[in-house]
Amino acid sequence: MATTEVILREKITNLGAEADVVTVKAGYARNFLIPQGKAYEASKANLKHLESLNAQRVKREAEESQAALDTAAKIKKLKLEFTLESGQGGKAFGSITSIDIHKELAEKGVEIDRHAIQLDSPIKTSGKQDIDIKLHADVTATLKINVKVAGDDAAKAE
Repeated sequence: MATTEVILREKITNLGAEADVVTVKAGYARNFLIPQGKAYEASKANLKHLESLNAQRVKREAEESQAALDTAAKIKKLKLEFTLESGQGGKAFGSITSIDIHKELAEKGVEIDRHAIQLDSPIKTSGKQDIDIKLHADVTATLKINVKVAGDDAAKAE
């Protein structure tokens, strides 16, 4: 397989960030990256442009980091409440998933990628829990949630 080196002009998932010199298959570079304006060929003339691309990268990473810190501050102030339905014997039906947490955060005005929510398995038990949300490579926020079972009070009253 023929490969070639290219200089990325923007961040591409699973490949690299701007100003990275990466080796890719020649067809991928020739048919997608270069025509779409996502990369330059790694020629001597184009290697001179690396400094300006590095400056753009530093600026973008600083903006992303600051936005992540701001979002983390918002998340730290929130305390979400969820209610699970219960059946006979007080057993809870359903569970709280990352999608449910994402929807609640969106209603509170916090927009994040739902894949950033670090939930090992759906929450099926009542009580208070801390959920980690990875907003950036360096920034992780902790969200406090409280899960209640709807029939819990009725079962205790009997």
